[in-house]
Amino acid sequence: MRAIGRRTLGLSAGAAGLVGLSGLRAAEAATPRNALVLGHLAELETLDPAQATTISDFRILSSIYEGLLRFKSGTLEVEPALAKSWTISPDGKTYTFKLRDDVTFHDGTKFDASAVKFNLDRVLVKGAPFSDTGPFPFVFILGPITSTEVIDPTTVVIHLSQPYAPMLNMLASGVGLLVGISPAEVKQFGKSFSRHGGGAGPFKFRLWEPNVRIVLEANASYFRGAPKLKGLVFRPIPDSSARVSEMLSGGTDLMVEVPADDVPLFKSKSQFVFVEQPGPHLWYLMLNCRQKPFSDVRVRQALNYAINKQAIADQILKGTAKVADSVTPPAFTGFHDDSLKPYPYDPAKAKQLLAEAGYPNGVDVVFDVTQNGSGMLSPVLMGTAIQADLAAVGIRAKIETYEWNTYLAKLLPGMGKVDIAEMSFMTSDPDMLPALALRTGAAVNSGYFSDPEVDKLIAAGRAETDLTKREAIYKQLQQVVYKDAPWGFIVNWKQNAVMTDKVHGFELQPSFLMRLDTVYKS
Repeated sequence: MRAIGRRTLGLSAGAAGLVGLSGLRAAEAATPRNALVLGHLAELETLDPAQATTISDFRILSSIYEGLLRFKSGTLEVEPALAKSWTISPDGKTYTFKLRDDVTFHDGTKFDASAVKFNLDRVLVKGAPFSDTGPFPFVFILGPITSTEVIDPTTVVIHLSQPYAPMLNMLASGVGLLVGISPAEVKQFGKSFSRHGGGAGPFKFRLWEPNVRIVLEANASYFRGAPKLKGLVFRPIPDSSARVSEMLSGGTDLMVEVPADDVPLFKSKSQFVFVEQPGPHLWYLMLNCRQKPFSDVRVRQALNYAINKQAIADQILKGTAKVADSVTPPAFTGFHDDSLKPYPYDPAKAKQLLAEAGYPNGVDVVFDVTQNGSGMLSPVLMGTAIQADLAAVGIRAKIETYEWNTYLAKLLPGMGKVDIAEMSFMTSDPDMLPALALRTGAAVNSGYFSDPEVDKLIAAGRAETDLTKREAIYKQLQQVVYKDAPWGFIVNWKQNAVMTDKVHGFELQPSFLMRLDTVYKS
């Protein structure tokens, strides 16, 4: 197993102490007292925020990089980050950002408007320098950017082809972190940048030992002030039981996404602090709309009627989630259509629809289930319960199970011959999930769903800058998607975490990113 480090790993004494972690119990002895060890859900896929696709990766990357904007703590309202201020032209197509002049990247080079242009050109302009260092699957969510213009070192202008209402939210999201990449690091490492990284955030990348740990060192030159912690150690522990055991035994200081069965245990022990926070999350079943049986809307609706989602929420997730009704999570207050009710549990209705669709004797399907993954809650147990509910109405699902990163690599490009697959999504704007996963031909429209009315509403919602009108568009979109049933809508989750009572200052964020520069240990 080869460890990936910064150049020759010529580290300071403090960083060397962090990197001195070896094994599980030995790690505890080698870890400096003021380093935070986190039990992480999955192995890191990339150190390039332009290539990242999962909240699991962005939770790590948000400590290494800064975007032009970020979300105010505890909210989905944007505030300055690398940009001090911004103005938007009356036609909504020109964004002018005034940048901080006191920011340096981890490599010592200076952040300025040219760095912003370099980073945006790299991912958006075909043939631009280092544009071959991708792929960059989610960068289109930053908006219909046509060009980036440098006015002076502290002023950059982003030009759009049309108004784009989610623009500021997307710049504050995990994908928006790509604006804060060090151009010098990309130029040095080229296509290997994804294994090296380099930004201007509160922590510097120091070591990546695959399937063992990712080590970050505090950035003493961080423009908001040096972090209180000496460093961070992310330990990928995909198995939830092992992750819980490590937390209980002292192998980790903090873990997010506590399994529902273990929540009462942590709540009962005085040495732990359990926290939770609502956020825009959806756990759903992708359906292959390109092939039978799910090319028929009646079968897709039948699946939604067949699943006892309330039992999943109550018995498997122990009340940590609520039954979902459509594509927009209720956490998007104002955008969510509160009049929309979830598909009721109605096996008789499901059987009727299956018969009408030509399947009176049921149908055999392939059902992909993940073993783990950020936001996936209890995917194996949930998959098994769903399989039983479907079988009761005649949908005989053969489960095939995969590790999270393997699962994503298999399904995100398209479901192929798979009929049903589990998925979850955390988002920071009501546009993001529909635009990514429901538009015709979109980046992660793995189920090949296509509806001209849905495409039209997504386009309208993205371009509408009047808040009231935009909210109305997304409510209409929910109604259409509800009837089309391109997915099985299962639950909306309230995120959670547990930490030892030695950890202070940690708060869960509605964006699902992690803010760790103000965290400390006693």
